[in-house]
This record gives sequence, structure tokens and C-alpha cells, in this order.
Amino acid sequence: MKGKLILEDNSEFEGMSFGANKSAAGEVVFSTGMVGYPQAFTDPSFTGQILILTYPIIGNYGVPDKKYWESDGLKISGLIVSNYIDTPSHFQSKLKLSQWLKKENVPALEIADTRGLTQKIREKGVMLGKVIVDHPEQNLRVKINFIDPNKENLVAKVSTKVVTSQGQTLRGKTVLLIDCGAKRNIAQCLVNRGVKVITVPWDFDPYSERQDPLRFDAVVISNGPGDPKMADKTISIIKKFIEKKIPVLGICLGHQLLALAAGGDTQKLKFGHRSQNQPCIMKGSKRCFITTQNHGFHVSKIPKGFKPWFTNANDGSNEGIIHKKLPFMSVQFHPEAMPGPVDTEWIFDYFLEKI
Repeated sequence: MKGKLILEDNSEFEGMSFGANKSAAGEVVFSTGMVGYPQAFTDPSFTGQILILTYPIIGNYGVPDKKYWESDGLKISGLIVSNYIDTPSHFQSKLKLSQWLKKENVPALEIADTRGLTQKIREKGVMLGKVIVDHPEQNLRVKINFIDPNKENLVAKVSTKVVTSQGQTLRGKTVLLIDCGAKRNIAQCLVNRGVKVITVPWDFDPYSERQDPLRFDAVVISNGPGDPKMADKTISIIKKFIEKKIPVLGICLGHQLLALAAGGDTQKLKFGHRSQNQPCIMKGSKRCFITTQNHGFHVSKIPKGFKPWFTNANDGSNEGIIHKKLPFMSVQFHPEAMPGPVDTEWIFDYFLEKI
């Protein structure tokens, strides 16, 4: 079937559908990653977004078992590619990408000029859009409104509802992971380092009288979708960790939340960073790390007592902060990198040494 991507400036891009037979609206963004689409599609940070992939060949290695996903299912609202491959070849492939999209009711379009579409977004900034799939009986007269996901509390939508634990305290340490939309590999990287990980909901306050007492040595604030200022309850809880001088590591959205809790500020980027090749310079050195990123907001004001830790070599935006004296730190990129390079996985070791 045919379909269209319609942007809020009324521009239209025609294509062929290979996903679910439905229409959807969201924020249109692009990613320049070459590999790892199963992990990217299941990243909760993409919640509410229609994703354009700039790499021209998608679907050629199918879909692996769910144990390789970063969450329990697809999180994107829609998908746009240049060339969909319906004949996958990979020893881990369990089904075709089109089958996965239809199974989880996510629309997808094959649009030839994704390059022109991406250039448009780079020039004008991310914008709202909707994928309209051609139902013959409706003749493309599907009524669907534009939706701005950043006006919703997406963190509450994707966060876990229960407290869970994994790993063993081989190093005698327990880390509290605040799930704001956490990718699975964050907890796995910690477990691999011999610590116990207790994952809690975004609004879980361990100091509340309503909660059973939990013993933990440090806190990791996960990645997640949307505007960080919507996660007001998480920000309030992080302030308590800061007051009690509990070691804190923020990742992606967690970086922004730590900055807000400490008195900093955040702003929306023009078109965000979504790729596996973002170069970050460590402050005070000439060392450049290649990183995986997926975010539309950034820290625009560094809080008092902190200093810049990393800076993006492309646009000069902040990529990390670290406290001058206390064990508080955060990075805008993904040190667990799934998919992507493992240049910065040492961040976990550095943080655990500081506990």
C-alpha cells in the first residue's frame, strides 16, 4: 500500500508501506546510525517519535531474539527508510522487520529521498509529523492530528511499575537504578562489574515512609524520552541524593535530570543527536571519544559546584558534567552503547571506584 509522511509545515513525502496498516503521529527525528536498528527501535528514548534512518539499507539482517532488544518491544511511533530489504540474512534473525512492525502495530514507509528529508530537518529543526497509510476505502482521508510528545510526561509512561533486582554484590556494592526509560544494557554493564542492581520506578522515593527501607551505595539515573522538566518527581528525589551526598551517575536523560536537580538548566536542540558516531572531547585534554547518543535536549546551564566533563566536537554542546569535590557525575552519551562503540564503557568503572 501507498502512504505519506506529512510534516507540520504541510510538506508531504510519498512512499510505500511495509509496516502496520495504521496511521500515527509524533515528532519526526533522524538517526545516522549504520547498524543496530533492533536495539534502536526498542530504546524507550524514541517513545513518541517517528524515526528516519539515513542509512539506506534497512532490514537486511532481520530481527533477533528479544533477549537482544533494549526493552520489551518497539518504542518508535513510526519508521521511515530509503530502502527496505524483505529478504534478511543473518544467523540470529528470527523474523523479518516488516513482520515485527506489523506484529507490534507500528507503521513504516519506504521513501526514496530520506536524504532530502533529513536535510530539511537539519535546516528547519525537528518538527511534528504524521504517517498516513493509504486505505483504499478511505482514499487517504484519514483524520489524525499532530501530536507533540514533549508535552507529555513520557518518563511516567515508559518507566517500570515495580521494584526489581538483579546481579550479586560481588564487590560489596548495590546500585539503585532509577528507570526513566532505561535501556537493558545499563543494568547489564553494572551487573557485569559485580554489583547488585535494584531497578525502581521514576517516582520511587527510597526515603519515603511509605517505602520499605532499601540499602544502596550509589544511584544511576537512566536515559529516557521527552522533556526532562516533565519528570518533576524524579528531579525532587535526586535533590535528596545530592543533599545526602549519595554517589550519582546520570546517563542521557539522567544527565539532564541531575543538572536540573543541582540548579542547572536544559534546552531543546535544533535537531538533536541520534547516532553512533558523535565525537566528544574530554575537558582539559585532546582526547576524543566516539559515542552513541539519542537525545533532543541538552544541558544549557551547568549547575554551581560542577564543571564540564565532555563537550561535543560537532556543535560545542555539553556532553557531561562532574562535581568539583563530590561523587556526582553525568554524561549525555551512552557508555553502555547498544548499539555502538564501547569507547566510554570505562565510565562505569570510574563511577564505581568513586563510591
